[in-house]
Amino acid sequence: MKQMYILGGIAVALIALLFVIARLPQWLAGDVPTEPITQTTQPTTMTYDTDAGETTRVVMTTNRGDVTIDLFTELMPITAGNFLTLAEEGFYDGVKFHRVIDGFMIQGGDPLTKDDNQIDAWGTGGPGYAIEDEHIEHPALTNIRGTLSMANSGPNSGGSQFFINLVDNTNLDFDKQPLSSQHPVFGRVVEGIDVVEAIGATETDQRDRPLEPVVIERIEIIGMGEQAEELEAEDVNEDDADGEEIRLDIAE
Repeated sequence: MKQMYILGGIAVALIALLFVIARLPQWLAGDVPTEPITQTTQPTTMTYDTDAGETTRVVMTTNRGDVTIDLFTELMPITAGNFLTLAEEGFYDGVKFHRVIDGFMIQGGDPLTKDDNQIDAWGTGGPGYAIEDEHIEHPALTNIRGTLSMANSGPNSGGSQFFINLVDNTNLDFDKQPLSSQHPVFGRVVEGIDVVEAIGATETDQRDRPLEPVVIERIEIIGMGEQAEELEAEDVNEDDADGEEIRLDIAE
């Protein structure tokens, strides 16, 4: 009987020794897990203090990431409706952000940017018509960080070009000083502001063009509001030809 106890003790000791030998490399390595830890990042969301009424949600997919935008289809039916129509037609697919100024805004929407041979004309293109300005007093319709606004070269000259504000640029509102710029806000970023800011930090040349292309791959409508409607013919001025470069002035 005593011999059996001795043999049992030896067996337990051997099992314990084998366990220690098997675990020793992991203990020495600081118990590093063998499977990689997968980290997921969520799109940065934006919250706003103002109600913009009924909106239509779209996702702008770029080669730098996705940006989710709520279009003000109730407050701004002409401008938001125009953007939706162009998006549905695939007008923006392949268009680049051709003007990027960190601490100000990122500008895109010119179809000429699809052709690198026309780089000297980037910023002058459009859909071949202009829409009526919608200047409406409303707390949500101000050029603050994250808002989507119409680029233009003067009154009633907007077409397809737009910009996203990287900071508060209320000097671009029609009803705020210095009253020299009038750019209607028609939407705002709700997710992906980190993507917008990363684009804003892109290295550019002396004309504010990104050295590495920033491309809109597609814009998808994921939630239609009842007020979203196609641009009516009476809102279009086909006599307003493209050709003048659309540039926003940086506030002093």
